[in-house]
Amino acid sequence: MLLTPSYWRNLRVKMKNSKKRFEETSKISEERLKQALDAEAKIVHLKTAMHKLEETLEDVKYENEILKKSVSSTPVKTASGRFLSTPVKGAEFTTPAKIQESGSDTKSRGSHIDPQHEDVDALINCITKNVGFSQGKPVAAFTIYKCLLHWKSFEAEKTNLFDRLVQIIGSAIKNEDDNANLAYWLSNTSTLLFMLQQSLKSGGTGATPLRKSPSLVRWMTKGFRSPAAEAIRPVDAKDPALHFKQQLAAYVENIIGIIWDNLKKELNTFLTLCIQAPKAFKGNALICITTANYWQGIIESLDAVLSTLKDNFVPSVLIQKIFSQAFSLINVQLCNSLVTRPDNCSFINGEYVKSGLEKLEKWCSEAKEEYAGSSWDELKHTRQAIGFLLIHKKYKISYDQIANDLCPILRIQQHFKLCTLYKDEIYNTKSVSQDVISSMTGVMTDSSDFLLKDDSSNSISFLIDDLSSSMQDKDFAQVKPAEELLENPAFIFLL
Repeated sequence: MLLTPSYWRNLRVKMKNSKKRFEETSKISEERLKQALDAEAKIVHLKTAMHKLEETLEDVKYENEILKKSVSSTPVKTASGRFLSTPVKGAEFTTPAKIQESGSDTKSRGSHIDPQHEDVDALINCITKNVGFSQGKPVAAFTIYKCLLHWKSFEAEKTNLFDRLVQIIGSAIKNEDDNANLAYWLSNTSTLLFMLQQSLKSGGTGATPLRKSPSLVRWMTKGFRSPAAEAIRPVDAKDPALHFKQQLAAYVENIIGIIWDNLKKELNTFLTLCIQAPKAFKGNALICITTANYWQGIIESLDAVLSTLKDNFVPSVLIQKIFSQAFSLINVQLCNSLVTRPDNCSFINGEYVKSGLEKLEKWCSEAKEEYAGSSWDELKHTRQAIGFLLIHKKYKISYDQIANDLCPILRIQQHFKLCTLYKDEIYNTKSVSQDVISSMTGVMTDSSDFLLKDDSSNSISFLIDDLSSSMQDKDFAQVKPAEELLENPAFIFLL
């Protein structure tokens, strides 16, 4: 058979096409394999997260169940919602001499070591002072934990030591205007809370059957740990210790709330001046002056709080929550002002607020994500609204562009307000066309729902497990206890 040139040409074309199809098929296979691996990884991650949530829920349910008996000793809330320490009348610490007098009591407490009264006093006197930090961790929290661990207080079914510690914290934060002191105790309470969360297992008491604790599973899966990493150890906790952990969590949330309230007061003072451009505003020169005077106050308030929290080594996750709340407040105040008053919904005011937003963006950049977190994202509503005010030729914009491209996060009621209130005192440019207004009117069911909800009065909630994103067990391996106690022979175990 004679092979003609056309045959070879056709063969080459077929081979080329086959090679191309093979490459395309291989590429598709690789993409599908990658997608399958990614999906598998996501499934594993979700299963792990679900297991952790179930584990945490089991712990919380169990702790709440066994703590019902001690609800009456929970810190009392004042009318303002603040937790205050509850004085313990007739609090008395059992000494070794008293242990000998009550054999049955000793038996019920197992291996619990009741500390000498003077040793407890030495600890209390030490931690009431600012004993500073070691390796970026609060010395007081670490020292308290080491003492409680050595004295086996976590395993005690009856002890007044936790009540005294709660009183110390309550007394220390009575001055709600001292942010530095509040930050110091926020650092100590949150760090001690983290250590208890990592250490305490929800075991059983004499009256409650022992169950398999999810916390124990966590410890069993951690594997072998070097002696240097044994700063935090697993303990089978009894009711008083678990109750103390819940009280610590309440104090952490309480102190965060006080610091936030102090910052909110300062921000509200400046926000009223930052919402509307000065009446005398003419051109870019004055905007620089007024921005420096008004917006700079907000920046200085944010800087002051951040500096105080960092100086006291407050966990970054808690710092992020405070500033996310602050930026959420700024967002609500600014955005609501734009959709309620025609004087605010103008081109000139858009320029004024934009200059302030640039300062806030710079602040977030300098604070970095470690401390600013998602703060900049909290301003999305205001940023999009300002973007609309400053866009030119609005009469050419369709509603689809407004809803999907320019201001997708805003509701139709807010779109309507921006479009109908807008005015331009400089260039006398028009707002959107009447067709756009009509299309919005035809779709809206409730034209009054245009304000953002102000959640700034709500408490800043957090999960204890959130602290794990800022701290790890190994971080405490080189932390030093309070030097004052190291000179006391009774505290030689701290070495």
